[in-house]
Amino acid sequence: MSLYDRLGGEPTFTAAVPRFYARMLTDARVARFFDEVDMAGQALKQQAFLTFISGGPVNYSGKDMREAHEHLHELGLDDSHVDVVLEHLATTLAGLGASAEDLAQVVALANSLRDDVLNR
Repeated sequence: MSLYDRLGGEPTFTAAVPRFYARMLTDARVARFFDEVDMAGQALKQQAFLTFISGGPVNYSGKDMREAHEHLHELGLDDSHVDVVLEHLATTLAGLGASAEDLAQVVALANSLRDDVLNR
């Protein structure tokens, strides 16, 4: 069974994304990165991203991670901000019943893109 299926598939990610962004938008450490963002569009991208990294059906055709986050470097995006994203992702999925093992795998997969997000 794939990680996507173990996490609950589309229903879990549909529930997770709004909870994740509620946490992100109220966290002073990262909220400013979303000031000019179309959150409805962002939510769709995030759901596609979570589906992709967990082994679900791929339906994302947007920018790659470097290009998608390039504009955030001017705002000071750094490792500490990626850490916050991973923290909120894990907390959100844990709240939806994900096991510790599955959380560790999701965080590791998301973290594997850190260098691309930070353009290193």
